[in-house]
Formats: sequence, C-alpha cells, structure tokens
Amino acid sequence: MCSGMSVSKIIGSLALWAAASASAQVEATQKVEAAKADLQLRRITLFSSGVGYFERAGTLSGSATVDLQFRTEQINDILKSLVIEDFDGGSVDVVTYSPKDPLERTLQSFGVKLTGKETLAQLLDSLRGQRVRIAGPRQLTGTILGVEKRQVLAGERVVETDLLNILAADGMQQLPLAELQGVQLLDEKTASELNKALAALAATHDTGKKTVSLKFTGDGQRRVRASFLLETPIWKTSYRLVLVPDAKPFIQGWAIVENTTDEDWKDVQLSLVSGRPISFVMDLYTPIYLRRPVEDLELYASLRAPQFEAGIPVDALAKNVAGEFRLGRDASSKDSDGEEAVAVAREVATPAAKSSRRGAGAATAQKQLFLGQESVLLDERGVKSVAEAQEAGELFEYVIETPVSINRQQSAMLPIVNGQISGEKLSIFNPQNHSKHPLNGLKIKNTTELNLMQGPVTIFDGGIYAGDAKLPDLKPGEERLVAYALDLGTDVTVEAKSHQTQIVSLSIDKGTLIRRQKAIDERTYKLRNKQARDKTVLIEQRVTGDWQLLEPAEPFERTDQLMRFKISVPANQMTSQPVRLQRIYGETVVLTDLDLGTITHYISAMGGEVMSDQVREALQKVVSLRTELDRIGRERRGQERQLKEAGEEQERIRKNLQVLQQNTDSYRRQLTKLDTLETQIEELREQVNALRKQEEQQRSALQNYLSNLTIEDK
Repeated sequence: MCSGMSVSKIIGSLALWAAASASAQVEATQKVEAAKADLQLRRITLFSSGVGYFERAGTLSGSATVDLQFRTEQINDILKSLVIEDFDGGSVDVVTYSPKDPLERTLQSFGVKLTGKETLAQLLDSLRGQRVRIAGPRQLTGTILGVEKRQVLAGERVVETDLLNILAADGMQQLPLAELQGVQLLDEKTASELNKALAALAATHDTGKKTVSLKFTGDGQRRVRASFLLETPIWKTSYRLVLVPDAKPFIQGWAIVENTTDEDWKDVQLSLVSGRPISFVMDLYTPIYLRRPVEDLELYASLRAPQFEAGIPVDALAKNVAGEFRLGRDASSKDSDGEEAVAVAREVATPAAKSSRRGAGAATAQKQLFLGQESVLLDERGVKSVAEAQEAGELFEYVIETPVSINRQQSAMLPIVNGQISGEKLSIFNPQNHSKHPLNGLKIKNTTELNLMQGPVTIFDGGIYAGDAKLPDLKPGEERLVAYALDLGTDVTVEAKSHQTQIVSLSIDKGTLIRRQKAIDERTYKLRNKQARDKTVLIEQRVTGDWQLLEPAEPFERTDQLMRFKISVPANQMTSQPVRLQRIYGETVVLTDLDLGTITHYISAMGGEVMSDQVREALQKVVSLRTELDRIGRERRGQERQLKEAGEEQERIRKNLQVLQQNTDSYRRQLTKLDTLETQIEELREQVNALRKQEEQQRSALQNYLSNLTIEDK
C-alpha cells in the first residue's frame, strides 16, 4: 500500500490548485456582479400555509442581467413559482442557473473517470497510456502501463504493496507507490479534465448559495419586477382581551412574524394572509433521465409483437391544454380553474389592492387595565393597529400600512387588531371538562370587519389576569365560546333517573318482526351559586342526532354533538334544570328465529296501543304453524330413535346367531326375533319418510306464509 504521506502530498497539490482557481473565479464573479443591475426587496406576503411571496423591483437601463442568490434547497420553489415582468416596452430574455446533475453522471462526462472514492493506485491505474513525470528517489519520465499488487516480505511478515509500472526511455520500470513524492500529468487536456472532475466532487459539498440569473432585453429606462414563493415559517397571532363592567370587551391582536431568510427586510411592504392555500414542494432542480430502449438494425432484429398505448381524444386534449394555469401581468386576473397560491399572492400584493375597511379605529372608549399600582391603557391612544384588512378571494389579508424593517434571523410583533368586540360573560358546564365546577367563559361575537385568525388569548378581568383561552378562526359575524378559568364559585351536580326500554309498536315485513322501542334519558342539573352576584350558566350535554328533546321545549343552542341550555342562577341561591330526551329506534328479528315463548308473550302482554289486531292474528297464525311444525318434528325424531334402536338390536341378534348352534331352541328364538325386527324396521322407515314429507310440507307452508306477510304498525 502507498503511504499516507505520499498520497497527502499529491492530493494537497491538487487542493492548492483548486483553491487558487476558486479564488480567481470569485474575484472575476465579483467584478461582473458589480456591473450588473440589482432589484430591491419591496414587498412580502406571508401565508399561514408555510410559504411567503417575495417581490423584488427596480429600474434597468438597456439590456441587463440581474443575479439573485438562493440557498440550494430553495431552487425548487423558485423554478415552480418565479414570475418576471419587464414593463415599459422591455422583455424577459432567459433565466439561467446551474443544473443539479447526478454526481455519477457528471463524473462520467470527464476524460478522467472518478467515482469519488478512488485510491491513488486506482486513479493511476485508470490513467494507463498517459505520459507522466515521477518525482522521488527515482525521477523519471514515461508512460503508465498500470498498477499491480505484489506480496513482499517485510521483516517476519508478508505485506501487500502497490507497484506502478512505467515504460521509460530505458525500458519498463517498477516503482513502489509508497516511494513516490509526486506525479505530474504531461498531457494538459488530461490534467484539465482531472481538475474539473475534482471540482465537481468539491461542489457536492457546497452548502452555500446558488445564482439564478435573469436577463432583460430592451432600450432606455424601464421598470422590472421579479416575484417568487419561498418556504417561510407561518405567521402567528396572539390576543389580549380586557373585560370591563357595563362595556364591550376590548381586544388587541398582534401578529408574530419571523425573518428566517439570509437577508434583512428593510422598508418592505408587508402583508399577512390568513387561510389555507394548497402549497407543496416538487423537485424540479434535479435533472431526470429516462431509460431509452435499445433498438437493433432491421437486418438483425426479429419481428416483435407491438404494444399500443391508450390514446386521448383530440377534444379532450384540447380541453386539457386550454385549462392550463396562466398568470398574466394584470394583478386582478384569476385562474378560471381555482385560486392558486401564486395567483392569490400576486393579487393581494398589488398596490391597487386597497380597502376602505380598517382594523384600527373601531373603539373610542378608553379601556384601562390595572396591574398592581400601575395601569396599562388599551385603546386607540395606546397601541394602534398598523394593518389594513381586505378580502383576497377566499383568503383574508392584513396589509401593514407602514413599511416594515426586520433584520435577518430576527422576529417582530406587529399590532393588527385594536378595538371592541361583542361578548357575554357566562359559566360553561360540561361534565367531560370537570364533574363539579363549570368554566369561566365568554360568548364572543366577531363584530369587527376582520377575520380573526386562531391564536392564544390572554384575558384580563377586573384589572387582573384572569386566564388564557384559545381563539379559533373567526370570520366577521361569527360567534364562538371560549373558556379561560375554573369557576369555583359555582357547584353543579347531575342526578340521572333510569328508565326501562319500552316497546312502542310491532309490525311485520316479509316475515321479519320489527320492534320500535323507546329509550328515555332523564337527568336533572342542580346548580348552586355561592357568590353574591347573579350568574348565567351554559350547560352542555352530549346528544346524538336521533335523540328528541322533551324537556325543556327547546335548547338554547345546538351543535352536531351537543345541546346547550342557558340557565340564570341568582346570587347565593340554587336552581334546578331537568333535561329529558327520548330516542325511538327499531330492532328486527326473523320470526322463525324467535322462540315461541317470546311470541306468545307479545300476544298476551302487548296491548292494542302497541300491537294491532292484524299483527296479533298474524302472530297467532305463526304460533299455530310453528307448533304443528314442532310437533311433526318431535314425532319424526322419536321414530328415528326407534329405528336406530331397532337397527342396533338387529345387529346384536346377528352376532348371536354367528356363535349359536343351529337346530337349537336358542338359535330358533333369535331367528324369530330377527324376523320380527326386520318387519318393524321396514314399518319405521316408512313412518319416518312419511313424517319427513309432512315436516317439509309444513315448513314450506310456514315459509310461504311469512314471505307474503307484511303488516304496518299502527
């Protein structure tokens, strides 16, 4: 094996050359970039689906190229969403970027074959036929014949070493690789190919930025714009809600924005969009190569069976082409097949997208919050909303009115909501939350013109911190309950009363008995208000859709899974609220599977309000037919038992006859019994066959009667 010292010297010289080349390339690139145009970051729209819309704009003179820097993992989003516009008579020429070819395919394109893991011996062996100059104890110039392995004795053990075979002027020479101090390729083209292959390997470890170049063509001063989508953290909201006696609650909302990019946001127009646009990542950066079939010349190829793919009608193909997504320069244009995330971003980011509705200025009354000895004022004169709200298709947008600056890898809080909303204080009792106490809560109605995006709410009541709640997404005019603390001043006990299930009616449908039954759920809520002020309690009871409310007449509210009952509880008093529900449901059972005792019980126990005379007569007929069927079956089974016993007795007598001597009295008696048994067996067989036939006829009569039997309930 070659020594590490020798290999390090050779690889080190290559590394120094690559570093010098890279440095020169960087200097050249910087000089070119200094002459190129630049587009400033002007507008950012952050979506709550994990993407951000970025818009760069500027002015160019004549034809120019703009270089944009992106991280490698961002290139796919750029290729998917980049939109470029050249106004004032110019045009977009071409967009170029460095492809991301698979490493193996890139290495195969060079004259020197590398896989990325060659040893020095393997590399030199692959350079057979190349002229080289060797430095070391033996300096010579020659042509590489190859590298071979040989076992040599080193002390007391045998080791394997690599030998480089060289064809020099004085003949073939063998040089141990461990003694080489340098190898110089004399062919400049081969040396260049080796350097390029090593540079390609080095590029695979490059985690820096990639350049996307935008080329614009035109004359004179022109406005240009480039916009694209990138992955960004979702923007979040948090709220503060102040409860003041005899006044509407005051809400203040903040947007939490994070700049995780590698660039400072300086005086950008920032918009925040709530909604769930569909967004995904697709690998467009990595080249895709398809396997092509290998075809033989017709002279050598045998005839093969053809395979034809399914065709697409011309009309369907034309419709498919016509339905492709088109994005024009007009900011108000929308795709006819739906709201795409890019189209929405373009629409909401235009300067003309303004609305007269505002998130600020909704309240004029001062709402003062006391924290200890200090007071914090939450009103328009405190923190004002800096956002202007507007609709954006199916989405909702907060446009920050003033330019925003956020340094890279920094975060910021921006006020977007500041005003009054409608709200009612109440206690919410649900035994699944707590078995004894309700929760302090609010019934909030979004009386603002804003979409309130979900987020945590810190609630202050009576000048102190009261608890935290979670606000769901609320559209204007939408109502929702929120809870923020346990109401220890109210006790609730639930007394449930059990009821047996009752049969309401009986009917028959083609031999199937249908039992409609009634179940009762009755419980009483007893509420005790231990505080010196009246309270409103909202009781939640989980109810499925097939339960009918009997008492009270109507619930206060109903959801898919709950009924809510609103109860006023005076100060220091108790109040009861009974809740009674019933459920009518049906059960079916085939009359032939029902035992006769149950059918007889229905006939004797069910009154006329449950079972009609027609159903009663039909059940009596079924009992009669099944009774006769059971009688025939019992008689047939009895005859079959006698037949079996007679057969067993016959077999026993035959065995006796085999051991008894003929012409004896015992033999004659057994012979007489055998004759009698044979006659009895024949008679029993005839009787069993007759009973089977009767049983089958009776079963057919029962089935025919049931199959045509349908009687509705009363």
